[in-house]
Amino acid sequence: MGAQWKAKNKEAAANAKGQRFTKLAKEIMVAARNGADPEMNPRLRLAVEQAKKASMPRDTVERAIKKGAGLLDAGVSYESLTYEGFAPHRVPVIIECLTDNANRTASSMRVLFRKGQQGASGSVSWDFDYLGMIEATPGSADADPELAAIEAGANDLEPGEDGATLFLTEPADLDKVSRALPSHGFAVQSAQLGYRPKNPVKLDDAERAEVEAFLEAIDADDDVQNVYVGLAD
Repeated sequence: MGAQWKAKNKEAAANAKGQRFTKLAKEIMVAARNGADPEMNPRLRLAVEQAKKASMPRDTVERAIKKGAGLLDAGVSYESLTYEGFAPHRVPVIIECLTDNANRTASSMRVLFRKGQQGASGSVSWDFDYLGMIEATPGSADADPELAAIEAGANDLEPGEDGATLFLTEPADLDKVSRALPSHGFAVQSAQLGYRPKNPVKLDDAERAEVEAFLEAIDADDDVQNVYVGLAD
């Protein structure tokens, strides 16, 4: 299902936009711990770029940076947590959370996994590759994705959604490749580190609907940042 699971049409809804802004602000705050200058902090630069593409107001972005960097009194400390397990029908899933209350998040995950199976650390991550993933669109019909991948330093590529190309990189090369792609005719739409399944599971329509419902409930939790699933398209 691509690099990351997303509920169908969810980002088009007003409530989903608010949830998206909250997640982006959290990512900016965590990234800003390592410096408030996006040019000197690759993780922050990528987070700010994603916020801009989502049309997050500039003052909201700047406030999140200042909070994360400790430049405002009302700072918030978020902890990164990762959960692994199975959705219904033994579909592997990895969930990344940012939370200011680890006990609350752990309790929520136990409840949400009742329709699946929560696993220990490493129980499913072995069946995923951890990569840099860059979704980019060609600036013209002449833009060659294979040449761009070679020149920019990507490891691999594959077709993305709506004519985009998904460029895959080593985790350490994500920022370098995302900076290089525009000079090779591709506009970067998103860039992030994440998990890609090695052996995605194929399901029939009824089984898939059950898994989708499970994933929607997971994604709706306020502490959840990203959901990765080993489900075939």
